[in-house]
Amino acid sequence: MRQILTDFTNLFHVDRLSLLLMGLVAFVAISIASFSIRYLKGDRRQKTFFVNLLALVTTVFMMVCADHILILLLSWAVSNTLLARLMLHKREWEAARQSSILAIKNFALGFVFLGAALAILYNVTGETSIQAMLAKSIESKWLIAASIFLLLAAMTQSALWPFHRWLTSSLNSPTPVSAIMHAGLVNGGGFLLARFAPILTGQPAILNVIFIVGIITALLGTLWKLMQSDIKRMLACSTMSQMGFMIAQCGLGLFPAAVAHLCWHGLFKSYLFLSSGSAAKEKRIDLDYPPSVKDFSLALIYGIIAACMFSLSTGKQILVMDTTLFLKFLAMIAGVQFALPIIRGNAKGKLLLALLGAIVAGSFYGFSVRLVESVLEPLGISMPQQLNVFHFFAAALLTVSWLAMMFARPSKQTANPEWLLKKYVQMLNASQPHPSTITAHRNKYQF
Repeated sequence: MRQILTDFTNLFHVDRLSLLLMGLVAFVAISIASFSIRYLKGDRRQKTFFVNLLALVTTVFMMVCADHILILLLSWAVSNTLLARLMLHKREWEAARQSSILAIKNFALGFVFLGAALAILYNVTGETSIQAMLAKSIESKWLIAASIFLLLAAMTQSALWPFHRWLTSSLNSPTPVSAIMHAGLVNGGGFLLARFAPILTGQPAILNVIFIVGIITALLGTLWKLMQSDIKRMLACSTMSQMGFMIAQCGLGLFPAAVAHLCWHGLFKSYLFLSSGSAAKEKRIDLDYPPSVKDFSLALIYGIIAACMFSLSTGKQILVMDTTLFLKFLAMIAGVQFALPIIRGNAKGKLLLALLGAIVAGSFYGFSVRLVESVLEPLGISMPQQLNVFHFFAAALLTVSWLAMMFARPSKQTANPEWLLKKYVQMLNASQPHPSTITAHRNKYQF
């Protein structure tokens, strides 16, 4: 028995990151299973669905607890294969089959990337234990290659551009499958980077690359989300955007903040998918935009207050000159977006209500980040970086994009220029699922 326990501890390592993610996955899986009992009532493949779901949760538990590189690689492959099987719930439906095939191709590519990264790390360190690898001081040019392969594996798993097509093409999956996909496995890229954070934090150039690809994906996902005509496509692009912000936080060296983002996104996105059937329509554009200068100025003040509350609740200085400042900048934008509809509404005491909302929202987000930081503190993966030109450029780009969406409204009397219309069509086409995963006629839907 002692030998069995020794062998187990050599294969697995249960730390605070593992426990946090297992708790998240278990809660989401139980919620989805409860929903699926009603959703799949009478479905002839109901039993198979629950067997695959249980197997998927088990392999995800193995993945987040794996310490041996082969266990990590095997559980990574099996969990993604089970997800593809869940996507193929309606086997006779050709569009669903093509979605599953597209996902498998993407996951196979990610498997190759992860395998290459682990092979390089094994060759450099001579260790098969992930914890032993992380404990070593590695100085090798091969470390850069391993880090790049880790990033590519994370990008394929989390549907970052240009590996996003499998996610936007998975919309014909049953709603419970979409929920477990968007709330669970798509977050695997964030987990992978957080697990290997001690290797990445010593390489500022790699962190800059991680930050850049995250910001690009976040901007594209946000823009594409505004172009969609149905709720599931909008949610898919939203997930892509949120994964971009999560990976960007890893690039800032703020891995605990990325894990906190991962947790809240998982909970919120599973709720959105499970409740998507009750959404009769979504209001895409507020026709009363742009806001007045007075309303926007008030909202900006409340956004600054939200950012200050975020800073205070995380226990950090407000104007500290490292990458935590970028996170406070995002909290400020979120505070403005939260306060603006309240200010422009007709509620009594709306200014006080907006103020209280900004304080509560900023504090809640800050406390959640601080809580995850305290939980993961023994791992030593919070390593804020020095601000550089990439961070300032990204902040400027986000600001311009945000203000453009807020205030730039085409005139009804003036026709849009041809180049703008062409760009819009190009962006719209780029955001669409693969043609083979679309059911063009209802007669092609096999149930």
